[in-house]
Amino acid sequence: MSTHPVRTLTVPTQELLDALQPLPAGMTAHLWDMVGEPHGVDYAQIDAVVTPYAASTDWRAGVARVPDLKLLQAQTTGHDGLPELVGAGTAVASAAGVHAAATAELAVGLMLASLRGIDAAVRDQQEARWNPSRYPGLADRRVLLVGVGGIGREIAARLEPFEVELTRVGSQARDDEDGHVHGTDELVDLAASADVMVLITPLNEQTRHLVDARVLAALPDGALVVNVARGGVVDTAALTAEVSSGRLKAALDVVDPEPLPADHPLWKAPNAIITPHVGGNSEAFTPRIQEFLRRQAARLAEGREPLNLVQRGPWA
Repeated sequence: MSTHPVRTLTVPTQELLDALQPLPAGMTAHLWDMVGEPHGVDYAQIDAVVTPYAASTDWRAGVARVPDLKLLQAQTTGHDGLPELVGAGTAVASAAGVHAAATAELAVGLMLASLRGIDAAVRDQQEARWNPSRYPGLADRRVLLVGVGGIGREIAARLEPFEVELTRVGSQARDDEDGHVHGTDELVDLAASADVMVLITPLNEQTRHLVDARVLAALPDGALVVNVARGGVVDTAALTAEVSSGRLKAALDVVDPEPLPADHPLWKAPNAIITPHVGGNSEAFTPRIQEFLRRQAARLAEGREPLNLVQRGPWA
């Protein structure tokens, strides 16, 4: 058994607090949205914190009030900025797996909406205009999937019935149980033969602006860029230029900055679809995050290593 049991946990909503009952032996949980004051517990007693999900207020400054934080638990798959927020002495865990199905279905939905002209049909509907047109469709498209983690695997599985030609890209070239994975150093060459590029890679120093002007310029005319990763994976200025010119299409659940300024040209680009970072935010989220946090709490109370560690902290 580890020497780092977690005795006191905070969660940001009453719904999560209720869902954790009954708590494992030896653990207490308290309500704290990380903006106001925690309920019924002093900062010095807090061992682990579950961060808010899609909060409208900035909660990050609240972390500094906890003097001996063992674990920062995100409710998101992405964890960019969290290790830097707490420092190396605190562990950081993601909610990887919780959002995989929902994000994958949105990725496929965005592909279908763009490639079958559903966005154009909605605009035509507002003007009672009957405008049958032929669109590329998803079948037989050459899809370049950049990101082969949990959500990438779910996207690949959902694409299989659509009869696409799938090429996968990871941080490094390798082979796995599903075949060959190309490295990101091949991205420009691979882009040249892609009809659709789907991004589901984490945002870090290596992937920021991974899809830059060179990669975008390599894509064929009419290609579609789908981003369900993080906005910073793409050079927004370069993408805007390509989309505004009409050469490329985009379907974006994430942007950089987020949200885009109201006067940003991507908002009105007829060949762009923008959803407000809702990839993992379906009704499947609530029961899945609750089940994950119950399993995590059980491990923490016993001092076992947390699930989904992205920074090890005391468990190094």
